[in-house]
Order: sequence, then structure tokens, then C-alpha cells
Amino acid sequence: MSISTKRIGAIVRKEFREYRRNRSLIYSMAVLPLIFIIQPFIAVIRLDASGSGAVAHEHVLLYMLGIPALVPVLLAATAVAGERQQGTLEPILTSPIQREEFLLAKALSALVPSLVVAYAVYALFLVLVARFAQPGVASAVIQGPDLAAQLLFTPLLAAWTIWVGIGISTRSSDMRVAQQLGVLASLPPALVVILIALNVVPPTLELAVVCAAILLVLDVAGWQVTSRLFDRERLISGTRS
Repeated sequence: MSISTKRIGAIVRKEFREYRRNRSLIYSMAVLPLIFIIQPFIAVIRLDASGSGAVAHEHVLLYMLGIPALVPVLLAATAVAGERQQGTLEPILTSPIQREEFLLAKALSALVPSLVVAYAVYALFLVLVARFAQPGVASAVIQGPDLAAQLLFTPLLAAWTIWVGIGISTRSSDMRVAQQLGVLASLPPALVVILIALNVVPPTLELAVVCAAILLVLDVAGWQVTSRLFDRERLISGTRS
């Protein structure tokens, strides 16, 4: 099977143009991350230096992993359902583009902006903490293992959420319904992140390795399941009905 990067690139560029025109989608991607930055930031800046010991065991920065667990689905859920609503799905599917090219292009179109948002918000949080928190508190919050976890798990969580969103999108005729179902399906990993951030589930190296391996397997499985769900003939006939 030969994958055409030219056809993938064309779909990706088209998606980025659509994102710029869809202001409600941009607003959602901007507002949703605030849920994961406002509360931890307020909690951190209210602490004095004596509170640094307690906050060091709470892994506040892991809250930020809720962003790649939830934000990407807003884009991924529009992958097929959005095209169907706009009436552009049939022309794309009747073109020479292969199923794998279409799905990879849609996944990349959701992954790139999602990673940009997740890392940008994370960097903003670090800057705000370093600027406004007490020195002892800032050093307790910004820990090396948490930084490494953010770098490692952000793309793994985003990829899983994207495949879930695209899979749901292939079976939904309404973009908003697909987004709502996608958000619901993405809540379990976000809940796990919150439990670890609160130290309800103690974060360890072994847990990180196991979670990373599970997510990697889920990402590959998500790609395979989504490919099977993508019935080209059904989708084309559905756009005509």
C-alpha cells in the first residue's frame, strides 16, 4: 500500500482552513483548557512558603494532562460528521484518496493543533507559577518527573482521544452529537489523570511505564478499529440519502 503524502497534506491544509473559519470551535479549544489551569493556579499562588511541602506531593502539573485527554475530541469528532453536514464528504470519498490517507490526514489535522494548545497552556502555567508563586512553592510544583510525564503522555493521550473521536464521527450524522459523545468517551482517562494529580493513585515510575504501554497499545488499536469502522460505501450512500 502506497501512502501519498501529497493527498494527506491537501486534506490537512483544507482542515486548517476550516478551523480558522469555525470560530465556535476555536473558542471551545481556548476555553476548555482554562478548566485545567485556573483552579490549580489559584491554589498555588495562595500558598505561602510553608505550604511547599504539601504541594510537592500533589503533582499539580499533572492536571494539565486533562487537556490532551479532552480537547482533541472537539476536532476529531468533526472529521467525518462535519464533512457530512457540509456536503463535502462524498466528493472527497469519490476522489482517488485512500481510506488510510483520509484517516491519517484527519488524525494529523486534530493532533497538531491539540499538541500546540496543550503545550502552550502548560508553558503558560509554568510561567505564571514561576512569576507569581512563592519561590519555595514554585520549586515544589515544578518537578522534573512531572515535566517528563507531560512531554510523554500528551501525545499518547491526544492520539487515543483523536481515534475515539474519529471512530464516533464515522457513525454519527451530527457533528455536535459526535463531539458530545466523544467528550463523554474521553472522560475516563481525564478522571485517571485527576486521581493521580490528587495523589489518590500514587504516581510511580512503574505506573508511568504501564500507563504509557497501555496508551500506546490503545492508540494502535484505535487506529485499527477506526479503519474497520470506516465503511466508504456506506458513508457515500449515506450522504445521498
